[in-house]
Amino acid sequence: MHEYSIVASLVDRVEHEVRARGASVVHRLHVRVGELSGVEIDLLETAYETFSPTTVCAGATLEVERVAARWGCPRCRRELVAGEGLRCPDCGKPGRLSQGDEIVLQRIEMEVA
Repeated sequence: MHEYSIVASLVDRVEHEVRARGASVVHRLHVRVGELSGVEIDLLETAYETFSPTTVCAGATLEVERVAARWGCPRCRRELVAGEGLRCPDCGKPGRLSQGDEIVLQRIEMEVA
């Protein structure tokens, strides 16, 4: 379960931000997780519940935003519709993933003195 290593990295980043800002309490973390990121949301939440109580994130809630995969044409910027194929119907250029593979710490809600 690589979700535990993701949570460990997430908590390390939060600890860095807390120290840098002199925060006293972390209330909430907002994370964006793409459907093609390889992360199981349920396992990520379980890993966070298991790992966070002994960290600066103790008591902080984890909010996960699921991000749908989207593909687009890099040449004409047309979004490719699911089931349409991975080639642009206008210019024939192969499509590229434009979102859906990310794992992003979007926001930390914390108290700063």
